[in-house]
Amino acid sequence: MEEEKQHDILEEGEIGTAVEEEEEQEKSNAINGASTESFFEPHSWPVFRFDIPPRRTYHFSQQFRGGSNHQNFLKSVKWSPDGSSFLTSSDDQCLRLFYLPEDAYFNPGKLEECQISQDSYSSTLTVNEAEMIYDYCWYPYMSTLDPATCVFVSTTRDHPIHLWDTISGELRGTYRAYDAMDEITAALSVSFNTCGAKLFAGYDKHIRVFDVHRPGRDFEQYSLAKVDAGSLGIASSIAFSPTYSGMLAVGSYSQTTALYAETNMELLYVLHGQMGGITQVQFSKDGNYLYTGGRKDPYILCWDIRNTVGVLYKKMVNHIRLVGSFKAKVPITLPSVFTQQILFRLYRSSESTNQRISFDIEPSGRHLGTGGQDGIVQIYDLQSGEWVSGFQAASDTVNCFSFHPSVPLAATSSGNRRFIMPGNVEDSYSLSVPMLIISFGSQLMGSFVTLVAFGLAAIAISDDENCASIWMFSGSREAEDDLAKRE
Repeated sequence: MEEEKQHDILEEGEIGTAVEEEEEQEKSNAINGASTESFFEPHSWPVFRFDIPPRRTYHFSQQFRGGSNHQNFLKSVKWSPDGSSFLTSSDDQCLRLFYLPEDAYFNPGKLEECQISQDSYSSTLTVNEAEMIYDYCWYPYMSTLDPATCVFVSTTRDHPIHLWDTISGELRGTYRAYDAMDEITAALSVSFNTCGAKLFAGYDKHIRVFDVHRPGRDFEQYSLAKVDAGSLGIASSIAFSPTYSGMLAVGSYSQTTALYAETNMELLYVLHGQMGGITQVQFSKDGNYLYTGGRKDPYILCWDIRNTVGVLYKKMVNHIRLVGSFKAKVPITLPSVFTQQILFRLYRSSESTNQRISFDIEPSGRHLGTGGQDGIVQIYDLQSGEWVSGFQAASDTVNCFSFHPSVPLAATSSGNRRFIMPGNVEDSYSLSVPMLIISFGSQLMGSFVTLVAFGLAAIAISDDENCASIWMFSGSREAEDDLAKRE
């Protein structure tokens, strides 16, 4: 009954019926064809001028600091595929939806620097999850012109995957996976495939695939524990090639990234070289390269998946094992000629944090932007691997950087969990706010440990910490005017 009820809910505002699926596929092919044709046009993508510092046009911080969770901090921000809005995820188990004002589309060059002492505007929708949010993603063909496509999915601890309606805020459906004890198990990562018909979810040593149009507990399951490739562990990130090649990449906390064929999940390659657990994988716009980043790892690695014998951009190269069709484990010894070609590395300040720090590639595919612990956004040229520019986006960790899909804007989110040492308690808290200090002895450590109950006191942070900001980059037409203003 529950499955039938949820199926009915989906049918009332579903993404598509059998007939609509064909129309959606035709739409997808048309979009893909248009993108391919316009890729070579000189002005088909927004123009970003990175030699001129961007302007902070919208800022949000105060609405993330209220409520009972005084330790709340932002974790990520993601633009909708049509660019009309963006979603933020925070430690208070909330997903907030913000719509972009019309001025950002029609008069982007006239947007002025905003004040950070107050929020530019409030979120339109707040989705309250019951537990910690692991991951979320937009439906790839979301468009405000078609309300049926205005959805996103989220996965949280000890709960099934939720499909949310961004217009009404209602739950469209759930996708449930069960373990051997017939108990719900939570996905650690989620991603729609390129055509949007399937939902891939990453678990511990498994990938489960759901039909988007049929919520419930029906799914296909694929094991990631291949004998010839080694166990991939927890699937922490999933990404699909944007060229409809049928290839997907799965990153894991075991410091490895695997590439699969989407149709049958045949294992193609296993990439080794990341110093920390993989937190993000992303294909280049042409599908020829794969970028991976890890926790406690200061380097984003660039892999040429057409010739996967090493890393293009990194300080040093480890080996790669070919599996799948070859049915053999072949360690590759890199020739000296190739080793000499490894001249670049995409650095970011993340070597001392387990926090997930997300990067993004601009719509034209030429540049990559990433944040770091130092609050600086770094921009790199992906053709050469060289650093292009950087700017201070926040005073704390910039944990996510995201380019807008159609206009020269970018979004950043910043924040991190704060731990106050006992020696700094008086400096960090107001004396008028009560605090609870708990001390207990440890026979194993032979010393006393002091804990502060942060729920009874608020941590003082500045306006450019624990915040989300929208940045306006100068395009080719506004470059001269912007330079004249700054002079």
